[in-house]
Amino acid sequence: MSTPLSPTPRSTVRRNAVRARTDRADLHAVLDAGLVGHLGLVLPTGPLVLPTGYGRDGETLYLHGSSGAASLRAAASGVPVCFTVTLVDGIVYARSAFHHSMNHRSAVVQGTARLVTDPDERLHGLAVLTEHLAPGSWDHSRRPDRKELAATAVLALDLTEASVKIRTGPPGEDERDLGHSAADWAGVLPLRTVWGEPEPCPLLPAGTPVPGRISSRA
Repeated sequence: MSTPLSPTPRSTVRRNAVRARTDRADLHAVLDAGLVGHLGLVLPTGPLVLPTGYGRDGETLYLHGSSGAASLRAAASGVPVCFTVTLVDGIVYARSAFHHSMNHRSAVVQGTARLVTDPDERLHGLAVLTEHLAPGSWDHSRRPDRKELAATAVLALDLTEASVKIRTGPPGEDERDLGHSAADWAGVLPLRTVWGEPEPCPLLPAGTPVPGRISSRA
């Protein structure tokens, strides 16, 4: 059974509200389809937006970075943060410049990030991150050692306060533009991201087969 999003004053979509989605499953789908998100926060020196990988486990997003990074320490200090993921599905060509647009899926999560200190949850968070980026790799990789764990900070961000917007379909047109003499075409040019052929590390023994967990993604 699907669970609805619970909008707050911060997460309520007001601009183009018809594109808002209210089902939490739509939020999960956008987050699960993306690979890179952007973490925004305000530092004493000014606003900062960081591109970063992430992973989702239920209603928790896990993020990570260098434990020595001032920006990550600030994000875990209790200040409000915002995390966004955007997927572009196509460029919308219209008869007017104003109505050119993008078909897209986007998610915005707001809240307070929590520094993960429990050793078991830290490893779990890193496993979630690894599995989101490269499914099946956690069980086929060396676990982080003590030095690597000390150099890595893991943050957890709850998905309680979030919004989703999705645009699909052709351009919205003004009737006055339908016969405009300069408009030679209107519609959507789809954009798709596809995996290429795996490129083996040159240090692998010759003839090492590509595991199915990698080749199947292509």
